[in-house]
Amino acid sequence: MQIIKEHIKQNQFKQCYLLYGTEEYLKKLYKNKLKTGIIGDEDTMNYTYFEGKSIEIPKIIEVAETLPFFSERRLILIENSGLFKSSNELADYIRTMPDYCYMIFVESEVDKRNRLYKAVKEVGYISEMNGMDEKDIQLWVAQLLKRSGKKITRDTLMYFLNKSGTDMEGMVQEVEKLICYAMDKEVITVEDIDAVCVTQVSNQIFLMIDAIASRKQRQALDLYYDLLTLREKPMSILFLITRHFNILLQIKELKGQNRNEVAKKVGVPPFAVQKYMSQADNFTKQGLIENLKDCAEMEAQVKTGFMTDQMTVELLIVKFSQR
Repeated sequence: MQIIKEHIKQNQFKQCYLLYGTEEYLKKLYKNKLKTGIIGDEDTMNYTYFEGKSIEIPKIIEVAETLPFFSERRLILIENSGLFKSSNELADYIRTMPDYCYMIFVESEVDKRNRLYKAVKEVGYISEMNGMDEKDIQLWVAQLLKRSGKKITRDTLMYFLNKSGTDMEGMVQEVEKLICYAMDKEVITVEDIDAVCVTQVSNQIFLMIDAIASRKQRQALDLYYDLLTLREKPMSILFLITRHFNILLQIKELKGQNRNEVAKKVGVPPFAVQKYMSQADNFTKQGLIENLKDCAEMEAQVKTGFMTDQMTVELLIVKFSQR
């Protein structure tokens, strides 16, 4: 990301950029920064947007071959195309496309063996965006607050991060709410956070698993009922519990590996890895496997009509917290 910042600062761009990964906020941020840097915000004549897996490559090439209108640059933005997981002729084209043409690809997943991936790597720049590590995310939130004249202690900042979940877009919204609520107050407090910040569903699930690990059955059930009050569906909650146990199992199996590598393989932001690691220590590998089997069995019972969805999740929470 630092390299992209340098390209923008120096107004010297690669012809192709690939932004990929799980952090939508970062992809959106740098996509827009690159667009503004390459052609500006007002130039609609020399900007073309393609989206989805039904993109026709000849149309992309046709646009790329069109001379820019009263400008030195033409920009083509391509999102969620799946082109980096399939065979296509764009790989050959981008090596020879006109100097005035620039392309930005934004994808969730790529295959690094793909010819297009290798071509972009050869003539452009590739940035994997899976979120920040713990230190950077703390600094980022503190800077968001600082821009509006607000301060926050480290302990309060950690409280905010634990409450707001792992989605950066969601964090931005919660920070904006905090700034508006605090008004003339300079220092953000825990009370401010509790007053306006919504506890994310993912964080509620995390707290529920914590309670299960500590055999605090009543607390785990209360968190479940809170989610139901927020109109979360029992089967959606079961899906999130299953996903969470699966993450903990993967974390256990990847113990000892680099934190960024773990984040990439498991699909969580780097700054959240340590939190998951600490929680995984409260479970045995076999215990997590049994929990996942129970989740699958209970889901099957709901689908076949043997049990109601709400009662199924209640019974699972009781069973898990007694194990």
